[in-house]
Amino acid sequence: MLWVQAFHLMAVVTWFAALFYLPRLFVYHVEASDEISRERFCTMERRLYRGIALPSMIAVIALGIWLLSFNPSYYMSSGWMHAKLTFVVLLIGYHHICGAYVRKFAAGTVTRSSRFFRIFNELPVIALVAIMILAVVKPF
Repeated sequence: MLWVQAFHLMAVVTWFAALFYLPRLFVYHVEASDEISRERFCTMERRLYRGIALPSMIAVIALGIWLLSFNPSYYMSSGWMHAKLTFVVLLIGYHHICGAYVRKFAAGTVTRSSRFFRIFNELPVIALVAIMILAVVKPF
C-alpha cells in the first residue's frame, strides 16, 4: 500500500505543477504581441497539457482508485473522503477547462484577458489546500 501511496503522491505533485503552470502560460500567451511568441506558447501549452497534465491526472485517478480498493468500506464511509473526492472532481473539471483553453488558444479564439487568467490560475490553490487538509487531518 505504501508504494501505491508514494506513486499516487508523485502523480498528484506532477498534476498540480502542470495545473499551476498551464494558466500562467495562458497569461503570457494573451500578453504576447508577436506571432512567433504566440505559436511558441501554443506548442508549450499543448505539450504541457498532453504530455504532463493528462497522464498525471490519469495516474492520480488510477492510483487513487487502487488506494480506495485497500479498504473501501472505511474510505467510502468517511466524510472527509467524500469532501476530498468532491474537490478532486472539481479539479478534474478545472483540468478539462484548461484543455478547452489550450484548444481555443490554438484556434486563436480566446477572448479572455490576462487578468482573468491570473485569477483563474489561483483556483487550483484552493483545491490543493482543501485536499491536503482533508487527506492529512481528516477533520470529519
